[in-house]
Amino acid sequence: MTLDLRADPVQLTAALVDVPSVSRDEAAIADLVEQALRDQTTGFEIKRHGNVVLARTNLGLPTRVILAGHLDTVPIADNVPSRPAEVNGEPVLFGCGTVDMKSGDAVFLHLAATITDPAHDLTLIFYDGEEIAAEFNGLNHIERDMPEWLHGDLAVLGEPSGGWIEAGCQGTLRVRLSTSGVRAHSARAWLGENAIHALAPVLERLAAYEARQVDIDGCVYREGLSAVRVSGGVAGNVVPDVAEVDVNFRYAPDRTVEQAIAHVREVFDGLDVSFRVTDSSPGALPGLTAPAARSLIDSVNAHGGGGVRAKYGWTDVSRFAARGIPAVNFGPGDPNLAHKRDEHVPLSQITAVTAMLRTYLTAGAQ
Repeated sequence: MTLDLRADPVQLTAALVDVPSVSRDEAAIADLVEQALRDQTTGFEIKRHGNVVLARTNLGLPTRVILAGHLDTVPIADNVPSRPAEVNGEPVLFGCGTVDMKSGDAVFLHLAATITDPAHDLTLIFYDGEEIAAEFNGLNHIERDMPEWLHGDLAVLGEPSGGWIEAGCQGTLRVRLSTSGVRAHSARAWLGENAIHALAPVLERLAAYEARQVDIDGCVYREGLSAVRVSGGVAGNVVPDVAEVDVNFRYAPDRTVEQAIAHVREVFDGLDVSFRVTDSSPGALPGLTAPAARSLIDSVNAHGGGGVRAKYGWTDVSRFAARGIPAVNFGPGDPNLAHKRDEHVPLSQITAVTAMLRTYLTAGAQ
C-alpha cells in the first residue's frame, strides 16, 4: 500500500484511517508516511526517530511554521475501515481517527506535497503515543533527543477544532484528598469515626466553588474544579477508617502549575484532610498577538472560517508554549466526536481547512 499525498485530502484521510494505528502499534502507518514524504515531496530534509516522522525545509525564509499531528488512535471500535455516508444531508467520513486526528494529518501531508512556493519554512512532525501516557508521547522523545526540530515561529497542531482556531489550552491538575477515621463494626458505629462522612466538607466546598472566566487575547477560558473519583469502605458492616476523593482542576493558562496548586490548597484550607498532587500539566497561553499567529487568523477569516476561541482541555500545544513558541489547535472535525464509536468528519471541513492553511502558508510568496 502507498499513500497518494497529491490526492484529494478527503481520499487521503480515508487511506490513513484504513491503516490501523492504535497507540503502541504505529510502525505500519509511520512507514507509509515516511515513504510517501520521501517519494512525493521535494526540498524536505526527512528523518525518522522511532515511530516519529519528521520533515523540514531549509529555504532561509524569515519565519518557520511547525505542523504537528499524532498518528495514533484510541482502540478500534468496529469502525475501521472508513465509510462514507451522509449525516443530516451532509457528506461525512466515518471511521476511527477521522476526527482525532487523521484528517488533520491528511491536510498537512497533502500541503507538504503540493505547496511549491511557501512563504514560511516548514517543519512537519508526525508522532506516536499521544493518546496514552506522556512517557510514550513521541513529542517528548523529540524534545529530549532532537530539540532543534521544535524551533519555529508558530506551531499548528492538527487537533480537531471544527475549523476554528482553538488557541492555547487549559492546564490540568489532579490532587487526592484523604480523610482518616477509626474502623469499627457498623452495629457499634459510635465506637468508630467514619472517614467517608469526613469527606462531606470537601464535597460542600466543591459544590459551592465559583470558577473563574478569564479573557486572554480575546479567548475566554473557563476554569473548573471537580470531584472525579471517590473511594472508601471496607465491607458492608464496617465503619471505614480511610476515604479519598480525587479532584481535577482545569485552569486558565494565566496560572502556573505552582499557582494552581496553591489555589486548590486555599480552597480546602482548614479542613482535616491530607493533600497530595498526583498529576499536573501546565496550560498554554494563546500567543495570538505574535505576527505569525495574526497571519493565520487573517487567512482563516478570509475563507469564512469559524474564528478564534479558547481550547478547553489539554493538548500538546503546551509543549510548544513552554518553549516560547505560539501554538494553536486547528483541524477538521468536531472534538466532541473524538474517540466515539460513530466518530466522523464532514468532508467540507477537510476541504476548508486545507484551503485556509494553503492560503496562510503561501501568503506573500507570490
